[in-house]
Amino acid sequence: MSKIRPLHERVLVKRLEEEEVSKGGIIIPDSAKEKPAEGKIVAAGKGKKTEDGKVIPLDVKVGDKVLFSKYSGSEIMLDGEEFLIMREDDILAVVE
Repeated sequence: MSKIRPLHERVLVKRLEEEEVSKGGIIIPDSAKEKPAEGKIVAAGKGKKTEDGKVIPLDVKVGDKVLFSKYSGSEIMLDGEEFLIMREDDILAVVE
């Protein structure tokens, strides 16, 4: 993967794939799947800068599994793979 470092309070997220078979065993076609709102942080900025120049570190880190709203972030392509770049504020929760 190309090296990329998000700036400030932004993170780079790789979506986690949604299951292709429902709990009842029904195969879900690609056209009916909703994009998952779960992903893994693969790169993160240093933190948010305050007006006086101090940096407030992020609450999330590389490797964290996170939940985010369906339309969060901007989709980007890196080396043929799809990623989202979003602000830390767009993250709803860390899955532990």
